[in-house]
Amino acid sequence: MARRKEAAALHRARVHDLLRSIHSDEASATFVTVESGPREDRVAATLAAARAGARWIWNAALPDDPLDRRRGHSELLVHDGIGYLPVIVVNHRVTRPASAGNGNGDGPRAITTSPLWAWLPMPDTTRTMRPNRRDQQRLQHLTEMLVAAGLSGERSTGQWRAGVIGMDADCIAVIDLGAQREDFAHLTYERLAIVDQLVATAPSRIGECADCPWWKQCEAELMVRDDVSLVVNGSVTTALREHGITTIGALAALSPAQEPEEWHSGSFPDAIAAARCYQTGSPMVRRSTTAPIARADVEVDVDMESFGEDGAYLWGTLLTDRTDPDRPVRYRPFVTWRPLPTTAEAESFAAFWAWLQEEMAHAHARGKTFAAYCYSEQAENRWLRGSADRFAGMPGIPTRAEVDAFIASPQWVDVYAAVSSNFYCPKGKGLKRVAPVAGFHWRDDEAGGAASMDWYALAVGMDGSAPDESQRTRLLQYNEDDVRATKVLREWMDSDAVTALPTMRELLA
Repeated sequence: MARRKEAAALHRARVHDLLRSIHSDEASATFVTVESGPREDRVAATLAAARAGARWIWNAALPDDPLDRRRGHSELLVHDGIGYLPVIVVNHRVTRPASAGNGNGDGPRAITTSPLWAWLPMPDTTRTMRPNRRDQQRLQHLTEMLVAAGLSGERSTGQWRAGVIGMDADCIAVIDLGAQREDFAHLTYERLAIVDQLVATAPSRIGECADCPWWKQCEAELMVRDDVSLVVNGSVTTALREHGITTIGALAALSPAQEPEEWHSGSFPDAIAAARCYQTGSPMVRRSTTAPIARADVEVDVDMESFGEDGAYLWGTLLTDRTDPDRPVRYRPFVTWRPLPTTAEAESFAAFWAWLQEEMAHAHARGKTFAAYCYSEQAENRWLRGSADRFAGMPGIPTRAEVDAFIASPQWVDVYAAVSSNFYCPKGKGLKRVAPVAGFHWRDDEAGGAASMDWYALAVGMDGSAPDESQRTRLLQYNEDDVRATKVLREWMDSDAVTALPTMRELLA
C-alpha cells in the first residue's frame, strides 16, 4: 500500500511538471499551482485563483460542503468557458488502443478525449475507455462540491463533464456525468442515512472487505450467523437473499435442481459447491474426471517481474527436457538491476527472447515438441507486447507481429486458463492459492507481488542508498519459486494425484 501511494505521488508530480511545461509560454495566471500546506490555506488559494480567472488550477482544494457533508480535492480544475470542471490524475491506465473494428465492418467506437494543452473535447477513435467506478464516483463527488461552491457555472445535462489523466498522461479522458448526477445523489443520500443510523444495516462480505480495518469484527459476526456472503460474492449474495437463502448451511443443503426461476447471478451449482467446500474444507474441486493440460517434449516455465508501470526487469525461466533425463532442470533469469525505467530493460528482454526462440528452434530441429508456460498470461502478454513496442528497432527486439504470433500459437500455454477450465476453486485461483494443493510451497513466507515492489526498491537503491544485494537474491528466489510452482502445478494436473480431489458431481451428489 505504501509503495502504491509513493508511486501515485510520483506520477502526479510528473504530470504536474508536464502540464506546467506545456503552459509555460502562457500568462502566469493561466496555469496556477496551489502550494501544499494546511487545508484552509489551499482552499483560500484555490478560490483566489478562480476569482483571478485562472484557466487551470493544480492541487485545488474545495470548500467543505456542510449540507451533504462532502470534503475533497482535485488534482486539477479546468475552466471550460462555463465554469470549472474536475480533472483527476490516477496511477492506472484509463484508455487502451482501439481495435480495428468489431468484425461487422464497423470502425472502433469513438470515445471523447481532450489534449493536455487545452480543454478541447473531441471524438477519439484511436482509443477505447477502461471504465473505473471509483474514478467516476470521485468525479461526481467533486462536481457536486464545485456546484456547492458556486464554481461550476450553469449547465445543461450534456455539459456536465469531467476528466481523468491516466498512467500514459497523453490525453485527458473525458467523462460525461450529466445522466448520472441523479443516481449519484440517491447514492449519497442513502450513505448519509446509513451514517445517521436511519437505516438498519448488517455486515456482508464484499471485495473491499479485504482491506477494511473493521473486517475482523465483521467476519466474527458473519461466522456466528453462518452468513452466505462468506462463500459467494456480493451480487450472488444479494440474489440468494432475495430468494430467502441467507446461511451457508441452507445453501449447502440445496441441489442444482432447485435453482430458482430467472436466476441470473452466475452459476447456481458453483454457489452450492462454494458452500459445501466451506463445510468440508475442500480447496479445489475437479469439474470433470480428468484435468487436461497441454504437454510437450521440451517445456519452459516463464514468470515476469515488473515494477508498477515502469517496466519489466526480470524474465525468469525454468527449462525441462522430458526426453533427456540427464539434462538438468535449470532456472535461468534474464534481469537488469539498473533502476527502471531504463533502456537496459531492452537488453534483458532481447536476451530472454533470443534464448526462448533458440530453445524452440533447437527442439524442433530434433523433432521434439515445445511449449512455454506462464500463470495468467495477461501480465506476461502485456509486457511482451509492450517491450516490443517500446524498444522497437533496438538490437534483438522482436517485432510486434512476431510477439503476437507467439502469443497466439499453441506453444504459449496459460496454466491459469487450464485451472479455470478444469477446477472450481472456492478460495480463488491465484498461483499461491492452488500450487500448495499440488504440494508446492514458497521458501519466503512474505513472497507476493506487493512485497516484491519493496524488495525491488531496496535491490536497486531507488531512494539513493546503496543497492541491497540480499534483496536481489530474494527477488530471484521468489521468481524461481513462481516458475517452479507453475511446473509442479501443471505436472500434478497431468498425474493420477489429481484424482484425490472430489469431482463437482461427487460434491453435489
